[in-house]
Amino acid sequence: MSHGLLWLPLLVVFPLITALGWLERRRQRLFREWAEGAELSKLDDCGGARLINGVLAWSTFASGKLVEQGQFQVKTLEKVELLALGSGEAPLTDEAQGACRLRLVSGSEHQDVPFADADRARRWIAELMARSRCEL
Repeated sequence: MSHGLLWLPLLVVFPLITALGWLERRRQRLFREWAEGAELSKLDDCGGARLINGVLAWSTFASGKLVEQGQFQVKTLEKVELLALGSGEAPLTDEAQGACRLRLVSGSEHQDVPFADADRARRWIAELMARSRCEL
């Protein structure tokens, strides 16, 4: 009887882990379909982003589908800022890690793209600025 009780937590945990793995695989499959043909793409805990034909679009995963959150024309890009994800307008230092957002600025308009990793966001800044110069 005591041996049977030791297996009971595994009978609960294993199906839970399997279900979570299935959800992650589904999220990745949806992202691959959505980002197909993209020049630049990312998928992380904050959502997905893709650059296709000079248009940067980003989305979040909700209710089993990708919900588009916004778009930005890269050719109108003037400046990209790296900001903290949750604390207002605080810029990140070069040493900062973790969740952040890219603020894309074009004239008086700006859009924020969330990132789960500051290093990846820094690489995106370089790529986006290079592509905005190519569009000019």
